[in-house]
Amino acid sequence: MKNKILAGLAVACLSTGALADPDTHGCGWGSLLFEGTSGLAPYVLASTTNGVLMNAPLGMTSNTNGCQTHHPINYGGKSWFAAAEFADDIVEDIAKGEGEALDALATMIGIEQQDRAYFAQLTHQNFAVIAPTSEVTGEQVMQAIDKLLTADNRLAKYVAS
Repeated sequence: MKNKILAGLAVACLSTGALADPDTHGCGWGSLLFEGTSGLAPYVLASTTNGVLMNAPLGMTSNTNGCQTHHPINYGGKSWFAAAEFADDIVEDIAKGEGEALDALATMIGIEQQDRAYFAQLTHQNFAVIAPTSEVTGEQVMQAIDKLLTADNRLAKYVAS
């Protein structure tokens, strides 16, 4: 289970650009190098190449490297939470009130160490709201947790405005 969480975190952190638009690798030299390929590895490599070389700003200002700034930005993918596909582990840990997946979620949300036990307790107490059925999706879990945090005076500071 720990490897599954770490893999999900790695995918989320290293390839946010790749996951954001499933039809392209974005713009930059990584996109040009991996043009015409598909699969997770080329997306991660293209995104990493673009990030390491930091060539997207040059491409965006000069409309080179496959970068175009005159098109509207769109997002057609899933959130990192849904893409990581460890919602079942999160729900299981919320039901128990503790666990590695719940700790990883708290870390990703940015909840500070002194508030993590409170976060675990709050989510556990609201399990029926967060996961009302066994068919709950990752998106529904995150939406419920977001609403729960927003309504809580102590944890509302961790929710993006």
